[in-house]
Amino acid sequence: MTNTDAFSIRQPALRAWITVALLCVVGCLNYLDRIMITTMRESIVSAIPITDTQFGMLTSVFLWVYGLLSPFAGFLADRFKRSRAIIISLFVWSIVTWMTAHATTYGELLATRALMGISEACYIPAALALITDYHRGPTRSLATGIHMAGIMFGQSLGFLGGWIAEESAWTNAFSTFGIIGVVYAFMLFFFLRDAPARQIAAPAVSSIRFGDAVRNLFSKRAYWLALAFWGMIGVVNWMIVSWLPTYYKEQFNLSQSMAGVYATGYFHTASLLGVLAGGAWADRWSRRNPRARVLVPAIGLCIAAPCILLGASTDALILAIGGFVMFAFTRTFTDANMMPILCMIADERYRATGYGILNLVSCLIGGLGIYAGGALRDADVNLRSVFQLAAGAALISAVILLTIKTKHADKEL
Repeated sequence: MTNTDAFSIRQPALRAWITVALLCVVGCLNYLDRIMITTMRESIVSAIPITDTQFGMLTSVFLWVYGLLSPFAGFLADRFKRSRAIIISLFVWSIVTWMTAHATTYGELLATRALMGISEACYIPAALALITDYHRGPTRSLATGIHMAGIMFGQSLGFLGGWIAEESAWTNAFSTFGIIGVVYAFMLFFFLRDAPARQIAAPAVSSIRFGDAVRNLFSKRAYWLALAFWGMIGVVNWMIVSWLPTYYKEQFNLSQSMAGVYATGYFHTASLLGVLAGGAWADRWSRRNPRARVLVPAIGLCIAAPCILLGASTDALILAIGGFVMFAFTRTFTDANMMPILCMIADERYRATGYGILNLVSCLIGGLGIYAGGALRDADVNLRSVFQLAAGAALISAVILLTIKTKHADKEL
């Protein structure tokens, strides 16, 4: 092989990893911009007097709009260039982030959160589909996992909103990150591109219709099972993430700040490491077993379930932290492999649409999981029992996942 031939082989691989790196930054901004409002409640309430119910609605309206529009947003990424959908999405939500800093009434705040739900809905399906367009072989799960790690890093940076609000003004956080997003969107215009194989298939892409995509996806039993699995995982994850700080505080008599450190700092660090480990393991195993991307998250959930039970049943703080940290580590094997699994189920033309529908189900059912946890507490059911239910749901999820039959090995995708 000549040096020129070797370079021609390496160049597409380099472009594939550059794309992942570029999207990691976008994913980080995506979650940072959406979550930092939750860390600056006192500053916002002092500037714009609102009730706790109204403040909670700021996050709820975002989640509802985001979930409801995800299927159509995914279709747009299938129908048009994925790279352009990503850049436009980033630009628009960054403008909306900047606009949030100029809201002076509750109605204006609520409107900006709804607009952010619309614009951010277009990102995740397009980004994951673009990554899997580039990574078609034994790097698919790791590439997806690295991108998800970028998202988790953005989630862990949510505290910056509260810190900036305390040091100066709550509006400065939105202004700063809004401008950063706009500048980065202009940079991506020159560097982010669709995968070459997709560009060649442009005539076929132009014939895609939303109704055809939905009918094709729901004609497959495997997709129905994937929806059930993703919805169940949403319940487990949101139920634990939402109520874990309260559990630590009440069960172990911790301060609010220390409960938050154990429930978020340790938890999200473990999640970030888990999504990378789960992606790398699935890629390596898939060279010998084409169902590795299904088996790895299933094994992770089978480990996660008893870890939840340990964390929810012990009176020793260190064991509780260890159990829930291990849950966070192993559960995210799913995040690294869900899009690769979808690639083994769905028609290549409809992958982004398929993931958008998964997003819709996860948001709606996950929200029900949060509500169910609160309803059970109101009925005097303690959080230990709530988490035990979550452990059972995790095992059911693993069973559902194992029943999904995939049609193709990586080399065919």
